[in-house]
Amino acid sequence: MLDLDISEFFAADGPLATALPGYTPRPAQVELAQAIGRAITDRATLVAEAGTGIGKTWAYLVPAFAAGGKVVISTGTRTLQDQLFTRDLPRVRAALAAPVTAALLKGRANYVCHYHLDRLQGDERALKSRTEISQLRQIQVFAGISKTGDRADLGKVPEDADIWQRVTSTRENCLGQDCPRIRDCFVVKARRQAQEADVVVVNHALFMADLVLREEGVTDLLPEADTVIFDEAHQLPDTATRFLGSSVSTHQLLDFGRALEAAGLAYAREAAKWSDVSRLVETAARELRLACAPLDQVPGRKATFEAMPEAAQFDAALAALRQAIDAATRALGAVAEKHPDLSAAARGGAEISLRLARWALPGRDGGAGAQADEGWGRDTHALAQAGDDGPALPQAVLQGIAAATDYTGPAVRWVEHGQHHVRLHSAPLSVAQAFSRFRKPGQAWILTSATLSVHGDFKHYTSQLGLDDARTGRWESPFDYTTQGLLFVPRDMPEPQSPRFVERFVQTLMPLLEASPGGTLVLCTTLRAVDRVAALLADTFEDQGHEWPLLKQGDATRRDLLERFCKLEHPVLVGSASFWEGIDLPGDVLTLVAIDKLPFAPPDDPVIEARLRACRVRGGNPFAEYQLPEAAISLKQGAGRLIRTERDWGVLMVGDARLVEKPYGKRLWRGLPPFSRTRDLNEVLAFYARRVV
Repeated sequence: MLDLDISEFFAADGPLATALPGYTPRPAQVELAQAIGRAITDRATLVAEAGTGIGKTWAYLVPAFAAGGKVVISTGTRTLQDQLFTRDLPRVRAALAAPVTAALLKGRANYVCHYHLDRLQGDERALKSRTEISQLRQIQVFAGISKTGDRADLGKVPEDADIWQRVTSTRENCLGQDCPRIRDCFVVKARRQAQEADVVVVNHALFMADLVLREEGVTDLLPEADTVIFDEAHQLPDTATRFLGSSVSTHQLLDFGRALEAAGLAYAREAAKWSDVSRLVETAARELRLACAPLDQVPGRKATFEAMPEAAQFDAALAALRQAIDAATRALGAVAEKHPDLSAAARGGAEISLRLARWALPGRDGGAGAQADEGWGRDTHALAQAGDDGPALPQAVLQGIAAATDYTGPAVRWVEHGQHHVRLHSAPLSVAQAFSRFRKPGQAWILTSATLSVHGDFKHYTSQLGLDDARTGRWESPFDYTTQGLLFVPRDMPEPQSPRFVERFVQTLMPLLEASPGGTLVLCTTLRAVDRVAALLADTFEDQGHEWPLLKQGDATRRDLLERFCKLEHPVLVGSASFWEGIDLPGDVLTLVAIDKLPFAPPDDPVIEARLRACRVRGGNPFAEYQLPEAAISLKQGAGRLIRTERDWGVLMVGDARLVEKPYGKRLWRGLPPFSRTRDLNEVLAFYARRVV
């Protein structure tokens, strides 16, 4: 523990100011740090909304260091995780001269696996191109010299390169203690360091994966902690929904078929006709895809289990698939002890069998959650018994298999039909009960973000996560939003549903693009709108002789697009969901943010549709209780891209007139930063003229 009072660390003559050039004391930062310090001392839960520019990272690092004990910090993304570990944490630790050790821990897919790398080296036929041959050599060299094996440290191989999937491990195909390269394992080393460190930096996905695995008896992922800090905590409800649910894709099924064939032929050739077994799995997966073809005519190409078109055909295909997977898993179980690869393939098959069983129950003849649970247990038991399809799956193989990643209670099941795949999804209607029980007695939880409340009301957020007894607090940004920013909602815009809306939105945007000296970020609520807006902008630029760089989501990775945006002159970037948050483009790099429509969740999302229906059934108002608060938080996230520092300035244009013309609009814009507001285009142009001069 450190001896100073929290406020003394942040004083004008304190250790932070002495060690960090340009440091400026901020009263809101001190107050936030003090509230966090009290929550840590009291072992309480604090939900803290910290406006942009307060410096929330330092505000939680200082009291965490001062209090001592084991601390886990969870960030929204791996990018923020790396930034916190390599930049912010070392600077604060050095300034405070804190005797604190730190470790960075990511999911296993982020670390090169020596075993799978060796296997790929011995199978040149698995490489698909000269590019992959070159990438493999670079990864080989990297694995030999790297201390961490973290693929983020090898920038020469693109983050989204397909080869990464074949040189990293999954929980299903990891050999564990049976691996011949266990002593060199980067995952084992990272977890050992995390167990020994005072502060461990993870991300929300890994944190949720750890909670799910703990329910299944696996406890070696994250260390026990006295304090857990969630940065960018607004992402937690969606992350929890994803991890407390489950999915099975035809890609996974085909990968399983290939893995079982390779392992069987290599290590148990005489035990079964492995090519035939693999072919049955592959055929069943393709038949399921064919049975889902009617989804092509359904909006969004997805439907809930109850609303599946041609349901009888789908149910028959699903039943055949389950039989094929179960038979393959039993065949592998009979020889699993012959080689670790056979054991890993058997575990993978059992995992898929259990997920499919849970997804398929209850059937269409009705039944409640209890029936689903009963069926789940029956299927799990069946895998361990001898049957017509072959011998039993040994208990040794069943150990460590994920029992169920979707929890008991009301859930929604749906099928998604992509261009080259089918996915079966399930998700809980509420994560509140499951998430809240993960907090251990005596453990402090700090949840912080710039967007957690709806005009100061935290009820929507805390109820989503079951944190009804949490302390809440809101600390305003130090920025002068009234001077720095202008909110523009144009007059005479068509209704958002009108076919003329997008065209009018682009027409209205053009004068602002001409007046704005910096870059522009156009945020759309759907991918379809991204394509439409970008196409109209391209045509308009050409017609009017503008040579402004036009960037569009999907044309390159998010990181590449943002790097290009910062280097180009007067760029225009059109993006959707992933560009609404986590983006810092300070100064004149960004002087205009344009949002097409209010970000109400799409009505064809099965989880949202089910939650709205459940709210309606219990007599609630789905729009007021769910859709409006969600839209308010998302809108605040998008608006937050504009002003990131004391020197930033610019215009926020919202093309959706409902923001000011509908009664509920006031609840939305009052949650935004306190920009000056106008509906007059001439005032916007005058604002730009004053700033440019």
